[in-house]
Amino acid sequence: MKIGVYVCRAGGETDDGVNYESVVHYAANLPQVEVVRSMGVMPKLDPEALADEIAAEGLERIVIGGDSPGFFKPAFTRAMALAGREPDEVRLASFRAYGVGGDPATDRAKAIVACAVYGVPFTLAAQPKDTKWNAAALVIGGGIAGIQAALEIADGGKRVYLVERTGTIGGHMAMFDKTFPTLDCAACILTPKMVAVGQHEMIDLLTYSEVESVTGVPGAYKATILRHARRVDEAACVACGVCSDVCPVRVPSEFDAGIAERKAIYIPFPQAVPNAYLVDEASCTYVQTNGQKCGACRKKCPKGCIDLDGHGDVMQVEVGSVIVATGYETLDAARLDRYGYGVHPNVLTALEFERLTNASGPTGGRIVTKTLKHNKRKKVDEWVFDRDGAPPKSVAIIHCVGSRDSNYNAYCSRVCCMYSLKFAHLVREKLPDAECYEFYIDMRAFGKGYEAFFERIAEEGTVIVRGRSASVTEHDGQMYVKGEDILSDSVLEFPVDMVLLAVGLVPAERSDELAAMLGVPCDADGWFTEADYNGDPTGTQRGGVYVAGVCQGPKDIPDTVAQASAVAAKVLEGAITGRGLQSLGSLTLTDIEARAKSLVSVS
Repeated sequence: MKIGVYVCRAGGETDDGVNYESVVHYAANLPQVEVVRSMGVMPKLDPEALADEIAAEGLERIVIGGDSPGFFKPAFTRAMALAGREPDEVRLASFRAYGVGGDPATDRAKAIVACAVYGVPFTLAAQPKDTKWNAAALVIGGGIAGIQAALEIADGGKRVYLVERTGTIGGHMAMFDKTFPTLDCAACILTPKMVAVGQHEMIDLLTYSEVESVTGVPGAYKATILRHARRVDEAACVACGVCSDVCPVRVPSEFDAGIAERKAIYIPFPQAVPNAYLVDEASCTYVQTNGQKCGACRKKCPKGCIDLDGHGDVMQVEVGSVIVATGYETLDAARLDRYGYGVHPNVLTALEFERLTNASGPTGGRIVTKTLKHNKRKKVDEWVFDRDGAPPKSVAIIHCVGSRDSNYNAYCSRVCCMYSLKFAHLVREKLPDAECYEFYIDMRAFGKGYEAFFERIAEEGTVIVRGRSASVTEHDGQMYVKGEDILSDSVLEFPVDMVLLAVGLVPAERSDELAAMLGVPCDADGWFTEADYNGDPTGTQRGGVYVAGVCQGPKDIPDTVAQASAVAAKVLEGAITGRGLQSLGSLTLTDIEARAKSLVSVS
């Protein structure tokens, strides 16, 4: 069989690390290769001219190598037909599809071309016969992405170790009241999944834990997991709350985004999984004084399940695949001092407002302004949310706080426009007499039903202003929002009682450390880098390591769930077939070529 290899590039501005000249030289020395052509970037291909060359050289198979060879396949398929050859003998050697990038990129590209010449799938050649793929999976992160992936893998009959650094699974979604654009109850969607995780016989749920290291090769990883001292026996605890009632320590609640307090021994929220209390050693008086003070919770616990002197432990698990689903944090609004966050008491971030409007929040879902009250314990006056507080008469919602801003995050956070519209709906629903203003730059209503949701909010009476808000100031006890209206070419300034800041999304804390430990890169903004944005958005450059959800980049809940399901399918494929794509550098060019030759010979 006479073979022609044509190297074509679609993305000339993207540096994929491949020495294309070296690839062309290598291809020329492969068996049965008669013609090698470097066609350059985005070549204008003439099927008739290609057909003439195919006929003149007697070519029987065409291999198209490059970053996106599928783009050029129609021209070569047509040329083969015109030359009287079999159109099905046009093979693709896609560098992007198989994770080319990094230092060994050129050798990986050569191996992909060689497999196409031999007619052997690259994934088959890149997986040695003697590699045993462990069917178990490690999921890092217990938000909706980690939950979805863990459930689907476990439902497929494979063991899952789900590691979450906080005391419960659920992530940020557990904090929400409604989801956009359907306005469905977030808890109604999430809680059944959380319960299913806690009860699933194939899931080992490891909360209040962190992954310290992952060693080994694709299909045979060994993970070391640090289990922090919960100091409460999960199995024995019945979540009666007696311990928390007698605890004298109060600190800001993470679940309530800091607008309410919790005790030093606490349960993150009533529907937490596992449904058991834990001790925050950083605020526990007993722990901080080495047992010299307090211990009231242990004395009062009716089940005797509190061990304030408990210690954490380290465990090791063996898995074939690792899924990163660490989610996100929100930008620190205090960095943008022009909005007065932390200065004006009624300037709130998105997560704070989520908890304010939630029925399980500190005000029972009532939208109220803060009230100045005297804290007898601290002996200071402080602004707090009170169920009996006054509702705001006017609310301003400011978009793109820290997003699309070269001083902070140059990227769009994708969800801010829609959750801001959701906030406007909640304001109009709960406070029909209140005025509501939206300041936006561009309305990014890109998803299914999103544009209709935008139109609905406008029809409900929200004043939608196109232009960036410049500042939030206070005069004589009244807040004022100043901003531009680019459609009327004017500057607006009006009084408001509450300001909501649509802060952007940023990578989860210590994502860079986790990426370095796993041996996968992050992009310039700190998000985990996928193997290929278009061809393999869930894979990474390390075989058997996948990304799911917002840790890969900002996205909404439906896209997060879809990506988690896609990752689960990949993990199950590896577990069922016993094969998976090797990470870059784990196999040499010689290894893969030899494997391809052993599978089929070119004749």
